[in-house]
Order: sequence, then C-alpha cells, then structure tokens
Amino acid sequence: MTDFAQLWRRRVAPEGFVPLDGAALEALLDRLTRRLLEDDPAAAREVGAELVHAHLTDPGVLAATITTIGAALPSARLAEIQAAVAEGYAHALREATMAEQERLGRAVLDAHATAERALRASESRLRAIFHNAAVGIGVSTMDGRIVRVNQAFADLLGYTPDELCAMTVPQLAHPSDPPGMWRLYDEMIRGERDHVRLEKAYFRRDGTVVWTDLSSSLIRDDDGKPELTMAMVHDITDRRRLKESLEHQASHDPLTGLPNRLMIAAHLDKVFATAGRVGLCYLDLDGFKRINDTLGHQVGDALLVTVAERIAACADEPCRIAGRMSGDEFVLAVRDPSGPAEMSALAERLLAELTRPYQIGRHRLRVSASIGVVDSDVPGTTPDELMKAADLTLYVAKSEGKARFVMYDADRNARQAARYTLAAAIPDALDRAEFTVVYQPLVAFADERLCGVEALVRWRHPVLGTLTPDTFIPLAEETGVIVALGRHVLREACAQAASWPDVFVSVNVTVAQVREPSFPAEVAAILAETGLDPRRLVLELTESAVMDSDGAPLAALDCLAGRGIRIAIDDFGTGYSNLAYLRRLPIHILKLAGPFVDGLRESSSVDEQIVRTIVTLAHALQVTVTAEAVETRDQADRLRELGCDTAQGYLFSRPLPPESLIPLLRGAACAAHP
Repeated sequence: MTDFAQLWRRRVAPEGFVPLDGAALEALLDRLTRRLLEDDPAAAREVGAELVHAHLTDPGVLAATITTIGAALPSARLAEIQAAVAEGYAHALREATMAEQERLGRAVLDAHATAERALRASESRLRAIFHNAAVGIGVSTMDGRIVRVNQAFADLLGYTPDELCAMTVPQLAHPSDPPGMWRLYDEMIRGERDHVRLEKAYFRRDGTVVWTDLSSSLIRDDDGKPELTMAMVHDITDRRRLKESLEHQASHDPLTGLPNRLMIAAHLDKVFATAGRVGLCYLDLDGFKRINDTLGHQVGDALLVTVAERIAACADEPCRIAGRMSGDEFVLAVRDPSGPAEMSALAERLLAELTRPYQIGRHRLRVSASIGVVDSDVPGTTPDELMKAADLTLYVAKSEGKARFVMYDADRNARQAARYTLAAAIPDALDRAEFTVVYQPLVAFADERLCGVEALVRWRHPVLGTLTPDTFIPLAEETGVIVALGRHVLREACAQAASWPDVFVSVNVTVAQVREPSFPAEVAAILAETGLDPRRLVLELTESAVMDSDGAPLAALDCLAGRGIRIAIDDFGTGYSNLAYLRRLPIHILKLAGPFVDGLRESSSVDEQIVRTIVTLAHALQVTVTAEAVETRDQADRLRELGCDTAQGYLFSRPLPPESLIPLLRGAACAAHP
C-alpha cells in the first residue's frame, strides 16, 4: 500500500498546481489508497470525488491517477476500478462546475435585474461579466433567436459572436442530443420549467464535435412572464473521450479489439429482448496450444489477431457481431437468421477463411477450427442456454475429428449434458466412497481352479444405480480424475488381496497413471501400506500405455518389474500388436483381446490361426497368455488346445464382491456354466 501511495504522490505532484503541502497530500493519498485496495467500484468512485473535493482538479491529476492505478494496483477488476475513479472524478467535477455555473448564472441574473431596476446604472459591469466569463454564455428569445453570446461561447464553436447571433437555437441541434432534450426546452419556453441541465454535443464550424455541460435557465420579466433563455456551456470533450476510452477497454478484448465476453452477453440480452430468432457460431482453433508452445506466445498472439480479423470480416452484415470469448475461442452471433441453411453457409465460410495460410513474421502457418452452430427460436431459451448449447456442440465437433462444424441437435445435446453432469460428479463420488471394487476370477486351463482375480471398479451411483467402467472411465480420463480413481482402485485391490490366500490380483492401469513420474513410488507405497507381496500384483496396461509415440518402452515398466511386480498387456491385438518388440519389454502376461476369443465360436480358421501364432510366439518369449471373455465350453476347450495358460469370462464366473469369492479361495473348482 505504501509503495503505491508513494508512486501516486510522485506522479501527481509534478502535474501543475497542487493546493496541499507535502504532509497533507501524503495523508490524503494514503487514505485514498486504502479505499482503492478495497477493489470496490463504489469506493473507487468516492476516491475520484475526493480528489475534486481536495481541489486536485488540474487536468494532469486524473491522467496521472488512472495511469498509476493501471501500472501498480493489483486488481482483477482493473478496467472497472479505473472507470469508476474517472466516473467519480468527472461527476464531482461536473457538480462543482455546475455549482459554479449556477452561482455565476445567478450573479448574471441578479446583476441584470439590479441593472434594470436601477435604470441600467450598472450595465457596463454586467457587460464585463458576460463577455469576460470563462464559460460560454448565450441568450435567446422565446422564439429561439440567439440575441447575445459571449466570446467564450463563440470560441467554443468556432464562430464569431455576430455569426452565432444570426442563428437560432434549433440550428445547434446534434444527432446525439439526449432523448427528451427538446421537450424540456419547450417546457422552459412555456414557463413550465426554470432550469435544464444535461450533457450536449455541438457541431463546431469545422465539422468537429465538442461535448459540453449545458445549463439553461429561464429569464422572466417583472411580471413573471418568460422573456429570455440563457445557456451556459462548459467544454467536457476530454473528459468525455476518457470515459469512452475506459468504456471501450471494459467491453473489448485488448489483443484483438473484438467485443469481449461481457459485451457479447449484453448484445445477446438485447437480441433476446427484441428478436424472434438467434444464431450462434462458437468456434475454437485446433492445435493452437501447439503453436504457442513451439513458436512462442508472441507468434500465437499475432495469429489470434489475424484470426480475429478474418472472423470479423464474416460479420459483414448489421445483424452479425463477432467476439472473442477467451484464449482461442471466438463467437459470431446472428440476429434473426433465415434458418439452418444460413447458419451452415456461415460456418462453411468461417472454416474456409480460417484454413487459408497465415504469414506471421517468417512463419507460414495453417490452422483449422471446430465450430458448434446453434440456430434457435428466442422463445423457450435464454442467452446462457444458447451459449451452453453452442459450447456442447463445439465439443462434439472436436470429438468427431476437428476441422469441421456441427449443427446443434437437442437429443445429442441432452446426452452430452448428461455426460458432463456425470463427469462433474466423479470427484465428489470418489470422496463419498461410491466407487467399489469387484473381482472376476482367473483360472488355470490345466485344472480350471482359481489362480488369480482381476479387480474391476463399479460406481454405485445414488440415482442411476450401479454403473460399469465403460460408462465413467472415459469421463474420468477426460477430466483428469482418472489418476485419483486409479490410485483408489489399486489401494482397495491390494488391501483386499493381502487378506486372501496365495492368489494374485490384477489391476488395470491407465496411460495417464503410468506417465505420472511418481507412479512407481506410489505403487511401492501402496504395497508397503497394505502388506501385499509385490509378486502377487499384476498391473494391466493397454499396448498404447506401454509404448510412447515413437515406440520406446516406458521407463516406469523396468522400475515396476524390478520390484517383482508382473506386467500384463490388456486387449492384446487391438493396438501395436508388435510381438517382436515385446522381447525388449518387461512383459509377463498377454491378455488376448475379446474379438479373437469370440471368433472361436464360429470355428474361424483365421482367428484360430491368429491365436495359435500369438500363443506360440508369446511362449517363445516366456510370456504367458490369458484369454478374456470366455463364455462357452467350446471356446474354453479350443483355447486349451491352442496352449492358452489362463482364462476368465462368464463361463467360469462373473465379477463378484469379495465375500462371494471365499469358496473359490478355499480351492474349490470354478463351476462351469453353459
């Protein structure tokens, strides 16, 4: 706080006359700094007003204050705080100016009346006050003819006093005149109103515009009848421009100049209040993060500026507005589109524009975009629902391969919304222990007795009932909760297996878990915590999880295998299927993918030969083979003949809760079901 106040004092003191000594100025700015740090627009407005009340009204004081706030005040609402300070300053300055104008006006009126009553004895004094006043003063008759103006008024508008006296009040109208201004003027002409005060713009002689604070008063004769009107004007053009600049900063993206999220929301509110239909293209650049990461943010920012220009070029009709929502996300809203055909054509145009090459410095870049398109009737929806629908549809376009647009579909949107709801509930469900583990027996083909179990997670949802992994595992991977969920399942399975006789437990592990640098240490900690022998733990990974993008083995496998933990490749045959490469990896078990086992139902010689080849090569590498999804006795017999070592599937047992495994754990043969 002290550093900010000192910086503020150093910048304010050189800006012209400061009517306070050093100690008083220091005390004032210290107090106002505390108000600014409240990060409250209302407090900021009071700060601006107190500067005026302290007579710190030199033109440079406000500029120095706004600059200091922008440079040194830590605030998430910086533009709003700056605007509030300027608003409070301007309002207080206006009130002070108006009070001065009022006092001056009264002095003029009183002097005029006194002069009339004294048979114009002091007319020379009144004339001096009128002509030498710093504010512009003009007098007109009841029919609008301007009969007298002072030099300040003439200079303000760029005319001579005689030229202005040849004009009428209506000739000084401006298109931006406030609504009802001329109605108020008519009321004053009729004697129904004595004063009017407002902000008004005037055209100068050279065509430029000057903004003023206008105070107009009615002059009555001795009988109280309206006789003249007197207008007093003060130039506020600089203050007006500052206000407009701050408002623009608050409603526009500083990088691209497009309307920001706040302005787009306000625009949609207006559309929903007046239109019958609305369209929205919500787009996101594909692979933009890669450009930022490889070429740097400076290139990324330059690319975003060019992208914004192309999107803005597509908003080439009055009913369209483009905006930047955040990062590399943009929108193009359409008021009263003709229907889905127009929105589809607009989306196709956007895709074509955005896929053209970009020349950013010495880099020639190409990017694509994914677009969610919504075309909706205004009744029955809201701006928030429109944005949500467009965002969900954008997600569909991303998931379907990117570089495309997808039209909104209500049924699909409902399914996506349900997925998002389910995904959002996973962290809390994990905290509430709604995830449980069941176990499917693995049997040895030699005697079909239990030799191990595979741990499988289930979600006991309080509303939807028991959910299987295919329902929520992809969602957990998308949201990043899969690492915590996988850790929970591993800990539960190891703790349970530690209480059983000498059988192993097999636990599925995802790519995200294995790529965590701390994963081997976490596994070791869980084994130490539960007391499970590492030789009784099997970690199942998919082929993509045991190889990185260039086919190199993951370093974590060697560390895990070195501790006695066995590694299994799950669903083998659906990924790389590189048996020769397996000899370089610490792999102990291959689990045949279900489609190969299922193919044995129909006596498929091709599937049988594939299984035979996999088993033969795996055994040559001293790797055992487990058949998954065994459901019939014929499948089991053929797999045994082909040399498979172990199996699991509904033929032997469905996944069971821990207590139901007790008979099998005692050495009883697994009952075979047809």
